[in-house]
Amino acid sequence: MTTVLLVLFLLVTLALIGVILVQRSEGGGLGIGSSQGMGSFMTGRGTANLLTRTTAILGTAFMALALVLAMLGKGQNPRGSILDATPPAATAPAVPAAPAVPNN
Repeated sequence: MTTVLLVLFLLVTLALIGVILVQRSEGGGLGIGSSQGMGSFMTGRGTANLLTRTTAILGTAFMALALVLAMLGKGQNPRGSILDATPPAATAPAVPAAPAVPNN
């Protein structure tokens, strides 16, 4: 169950990143200054509204999945810190081999 939710969380995260990067800061949406960039499919305002709605939906899904995964992970045993682990036993350093003497 957790693995499926983690994969879904990853897909939502990547989609959210993609949708945010496609948007323009001026609100033009999809990087178009006029409606000629998309043909007659959508106007610049319509594209911006679509991207805004998509961002809101993906953001809500992101937060909901994060909360569900946090609640599912709460009941598991803590793994502890890697700093608490005992260090591996020290081994003796390797003795360097004698350098080869070339025969003349």
